[in-house]
Amino acid sequence: MTAPASRRLKIGLSACFSHADPYRPLFTGKTLQYVEQSIAHWIMSSGAMVVMVPCPTGETARGDVTLAHYAEWLDGVVMHGGADVWPGSYGEEPLQPEWLGDRVRDLYDMAVVEAFSQAGKPIFGVCRGLQLINVAFGGTLYQDIETQVPGAQQHRNPITYDKHQHDIAIVPGSRLDRLYPNQPRARVNSIHHQGIKNVAPGFDIEAWSIPDRIPEAIHRRIGGKSYIAATQWHPEFRDPEGRTLDDRVILEDFLAACERAQVRPALSHSPFQIRDRAARMLRRALLRKR
Repeated sequence: MTAPASRRLKIGLSACFSHADPYRPLFTGKTLQYVEQSIAHWIMSSGAMVVMVPCPTGETARGDVTLAHYAEWLDGVVMHGGADVWPGSYGEEPLQPEWLGDRVRDLYDMAVVEAFSQAGKPIFGVCRGLQLINVAFGGTLYQDIETQVPGAQQHRNPITYDKHQHDIAIVPGSRLDRLYPNQPRARVNSIHHQGIKNVAPGFDIEAWSIPDRIPEAIHRRIGGKSYIAATQWHPEFRDPEGRTLDDRVILEDFLAACERAQVRPALSHSPFQIRDRAARMLRRALLRKR
């Protein structure tokens, strides 16, 4: 007999944004918030229930529901992949117009990370999610790896997309090394052109790309604080031929942290040192757009 809803983990999934477009034939002029099917199904494959965490502010906002309410109610959150991170989020000017990213989504994502960190709930990031977590906690990014890293390999191929792969080296003694014993090298998909330049304070790099040594996985040193981990690759895009790293191991580790947090939440912590700073910045930014 399957487990009832009351006994299943409730995992938040951050929203992707499609901003209001007067020329779109459907939902003309409306802001869309959505999830990509594969990542929702990946989380659900464990038996967990997935809840999209919508942005609670904007031109149509009503009521008093906040991201903090979702963080209190849910057991953890997964930060979605998607658009580039705006370089201004880590103190840089865009080097090219096409690398502007999505500033509104950055503010929303940072507010989600802030809410769940303040609630002591686990956070897992995928691709953009890794980059956003790194920036939220004080790290920086390469705006374009191939342009800024001499000798870098191609990390994104728009034609092959999730079939594009490269090898990674797992850092000996890391959490990832313990999850994948006797597997110092593995293959992963690669669907990004931005990447970590300087890792955020308090985080360890757990895997590097081969041969160009771009950080591919990070994990926060615990010290009583909540579990935060992220991968640059998309574990939800499973290779049908089984050539890539087993995605179930990473998911099980995150969900085990969510189960532990049900019993004993971690210490409340704001990545910005001031509580709810990101939520206030998001609210002000969206109010100005009205």
